[in-house]
This record gives sequence, C-alpha cells and structure tokens, in this order.
Amino acid sequence: MLEDMEANQEMETLADFRNWDELIPDVLGVIFTYLNLQEKLTLVPSVCKAWANAMAGPYCWKEIDIEDWSNRCEPDQLDRMVEMLITRSAGSLRKLCVSRIQTEGTFTFIAENAPSLHSLKMPRCSLNDSVVENLSKRLSMLSFLDLSYCVINGARAIELIGKNCKLLEGLCRNMHPIETEGKPFEDDEAYAIASSMPMLKHLELAYHLIDTDGVRQILSSCHKLEFLDLRGCWAVSLEDIPVGRNFPKVKILGPHVPDDDEGDDDWDDDISEESHYLAWEFLAGHIDEFYDDESDIDDGMWDDEGRLEELEFRFYQGIEDAGMNWPPSP
Repeated sequence: MLEDMEANQEMETLADFRNWDELIPDVLGVIFTYLNLQEKLTLVPSVCKAWANAMAGPYCWKEIDIEDWSNRCEPDQLDRMVEMLITRSAGSLRKLCVSRIQTEGTFTFIAENAPSLHSLKMPRCSLNDSVVENLSKRLSMLSFLDLSYCVINGARAIELIGKNCKLLEGLCRNMHPIETEGKPFEDDEAYAIASSMPMLKHLELAYHLIDTDGVRQILSSCHKLEFLDLRGCWAVSLEDIPVGRNFPKVKILGPHVPDDDEGDDDWDDDISEESHYLAWEFLAGHIDEFYDDESDIDDGMWDDEGRLEELEFRFYQGIEDAGMNWPPSP
C-alpha cells in the first residue's frame, strides 16, 4: 500500500514538471494525429506557440482524413481545404481520405504535391481519363486506392491505374445499389483488373455490374488475392467457379447481402449520420455557438466571402516569426 502511494506521488511529481511545449514537432505530430480536424485547426494552435508552430508544419499532416466533413461542404470550400492541408504536409503526405472532389485542378494539385502518397481514398468523385492518368503516373507509390461510387471511364481508367501503380495491393470499386439497379451486367472493369493488377491482395466490388466470368478471370489472374467483396453482385455464381476447391486461400464476401437481422454492420451508408460542423467556424468568431443539427450548419455558415481566408489568417497569428525551420529529429 505504501509503495503504491509513493509511486503515485512520484508520477504526480513528474507530471508537474512535464513541459509539453518543449516536445519536438515530429513527436507532437504523432500525438496530434489522434485528434479530429476541428481540434487540430482550432484548439491545438490556441494552446501555445510551440503547438501552433507544430500544427502549421508537415508533422501533423502526414495523414489527412476529411472524408466525413467533405460529404457536407460546398465544392469550393472542399478545394481550398484540400490545398491548404496538403500544403501543410510539404510533400510528406502518406494517406489522404477525401470525398466528392469534382474539380480537375484539385486532382492536379494532389498529384503534384503528394509524391509520397501510399493510400488514397476518394469516393464519390468524378474522374475523366486525363485526371486518372495524371494521378496514377505521379502517384506511382500507391498501395491502396478507393474509387467507390466514383464516375470514371470504366475499363480504360482501371487499365491506366494498373499500368502506372505497380505496387497496388488494395482496390475498392464498390458501387451504390441504386445507381446500378436495372443496368446490364458487363465485365470490362473485371477484365481490366485481372490483366493489369496482379499484385492485388484486397479487392472490393460490392454491387458491381460483374458476372461469374469476370470473377473467374480475376481469381485466375490475381494470384496474391486474399479478400474479395462481391456483396450485391447478383450475376455471380460462386458454385460455377467453384471457389472452395480452386481458390481456397481467398476469403469471399457475398454475393448474398445479409439483412439487419443477420448483423451486417459493414455497409458504409451513403453519408454518415454523425453530425459534424466546420472546424474553422470557431476561428471566425462563433466559438460560443453550438449546432444541434445539420440545418444549422447549412443555413448561413458560409454566407460571408473570405471565411476560409480568415481561417488562414487566424491560423498563422502568433507564429509568423516561426518560419518553416523545423528542428531535426533525434
């Protein structure tokens, strides 16, 4: 009992002398990765100058996940946020999760400023062949790519990705059941995957317009495949392949889609039900407001032009003399 009391007292003493503001920026960056976007952009910079310096630099932006927020923002707000955060990463970005990008200039910005990107998740985007080719050529280090619910030029886009991203091990190309309902089945994308992505280990094609021949071709060509999601692919008959005997190492989910009673919690709804607000609204002088629902967010949060510029101004307040001269890591 006495030993426990002494240990607790020692911990309290150490805590009293812990100087969090003296931690080097890359250590702070690792800690701050556990915070959400709002906390990073509003709370952390206001704690102290050292934390503001760290938040303005690349250490906190090696992984950027704004997918939930991007489902709710306006296109121009999304474009500016993506550019701002990727600029912070200074070429060190390794993972990016963002949704609903529609502007070719934003795709170009990502391709030109994220050469170290290994994981790219960008569902619900519109990509033409020139965008896909530019992205795949410049982001040749990608090992994971999510193009679920994206508007792309089918097999041609898949071939470009496979040709340029030789290290790709994971691909998500899930479709929305409403968008595919009643459309004819075709295997063009399946054949493109089979012919250009031999390194795949993880492949998701839920509700895709694919039939048994396309699945057979993928399984026969992607010898490293470990997981295949075929939920909602109603034209696929696994008994006709057969999978258990010919491809025993591949875990296949579907084509049957479990209903709610069967406990399927894997389906990613079109837009998350969790309520989010724009982080920089607090920086624009509304820190006392609380939004109870999304209608409050949509009714005037972005009425004023230049709100994002005000964010950037406030973001840099107090650190203008810091520059970008980060201390070396030990």
